[in-house]
Amino acid sequence: MPNTDTIGLHSPLLTEYLTELKILSSELPVLDLACGSGRNGLYLISNDIAVIFADINKISLEKISEVSVNSLSVEKTQLVELWQVDFEDESTSPLSDKCFAAVIVYRYLHRPLFENIKASIKSGGLVVYETFTTEQPQFGRPKKTNFLLKHNELLQQFFGWQVLHYFEGVVSTADGQGSQAIAQIVARKP
Repeated sequence: MPNTDTIGLHSPLLTEYLTELKILSSELPVLDLACGSGRNGLYLISNDIAVIFADINKISLEKISEVSVNSLSVEKTQLVELWQVDFEDESTSPLSDKCFAAVIVYRYLHRPLFENIKASIKSGGLVVYETFTTEQPQFGRPKKTNFLLKHNELLQQFFGWQVLHYFEGVVSTADGQGSQAIAQIVARKP
């Protein structure tokens, strides 16, 4: 398992749904969309799940590559794929011809992507989505409404999917020094 000091703590949701993600990913990879430091995808890699790390930030992807090489076995590094992509470029549709076992999204919101995310997940596949809600500004950044989910927005976006987990509310930050307002969903595509 990679050194968690290097990659940061992964989401507990991934631990809870790890077995399911392993089964689903036997034929297709998981997409870690807007992956940032890659902490969640690296956790999946450490558990033998192939992950495509997708982000606009080349430096973040290079760091993920470096962590992979330095912290993972040779076999596990073969599960890592890096994809530098701008999901907000309106002239492209980078997910249109892709298919994934699951898509995980943390701390990122670009509403025009919802339909493409849903379309890119195989039937029976999962979405694991967590980001900030409109309650977040009282605790800190982000503060712009474009980056904040409205009440029940994830439930509305994934209407018709089998909701395995849903949470919306205030939680302690990972370091226990503050609070944050988030919404989470784990849902299965029909």
